Amino acid sequence: MARKKKKVGKYPAGLILFSMTLALFLIGFCGLLAIQSKRLVTYIRENYEVRAFLDKDVKPAAIERVKESLKSRPYVAIANDTPQVSFVSKEQAARDFIAETKENFEEFLEDNPLRDSYRIKLREDYFDETKLKAIKDDLDQIDGVADVVYQENIVDSINRNITKIYIVMSVFAVFLLLIIVVLMNNTIRLALYSQRLLIRSMQLVGATNGFITRPFLLRGVSQGFISGLIAAGLVAGTLQLALYNLPELTVLQEPVKLVLLLGGIILLGVFIGLLSTFQAVNRYLGVHLDDLH
Repeated sequence: MARKKKKVGKYPAGLILFSMTLALFLIGFCGLLAIQSKRLVTYIRENYEVRAFLDKDVKPAAIERVKESLKSRPYVAIANDTPQVSFVSKEQAARDFIAETKENFEEFLEDNPLRDSYRIKLREDYFDETKLKAIKDDLDQIDGVADVVYQENIVDSINRNITKIYIVMSVFAVFLLLIIVVLMNNTIRLALYSQRLLIRSMQLVGATNGFITRPFLLRGVSQGFISGLIAAGLVAGTLQLALYNLPELTVLQEPVKLVLLLGGIILLGVFIGLLSTFQAVNRYLGVHLDDLH
């Protein structure tokens, strides 16, 4: 039976595809978590409210005057050209309180102790404990405002935790990227070991390094592309599975960034396949004949 001839650039690729796909998926998953975390922070900031309680028995004219004053503040969020300032009457506040606590204070209190208030959403860049204190001081100066309330310490706590998450994920992603480059380099070198004599034979008959390297590089690029494509599909599938089980995550989705992430995974696969193959082939091109055996 005739022995099958080896063709330059051909070598077992199963392990390489598996290793690269797994590593790219983990990197993509870290990127997905980073996007979701960033969007979650933005969502929290966009829905964070400061409450300005008004004086008791405030007149309708005074209520409207306070509203206009609030709308002119630079730290008030704008959505669809509308300042995010909403009025909550003391009657509505009482209904909300009873609905949340299941306790009807009106049964033993003759008067509604709650006050009319405004709920104010802030611009994202004011999501800072120091700035919130300054906002509180500013709102306290408005005539008709009795008290200003916001959740203290929660802002700095969220900012600190998010910073820690970003640092951990960034370090993990960089560490994983270094591992994948080293792993792919070694894997491809082992795969090319079977072709070391073929590479030397081509050199002996006058083939240039560029001519020898080209088939390997094309194969490395194709492997990187396929691995990136599979990894991007796995990341997208994981996200869809999460959305199916947790529909609440829909508000955190950013389609443009997701497309950029998936494209980045594919490009990263191509780059790593090209770089690792180039380094591995060059090592064999420069090996002395006695070291090939």
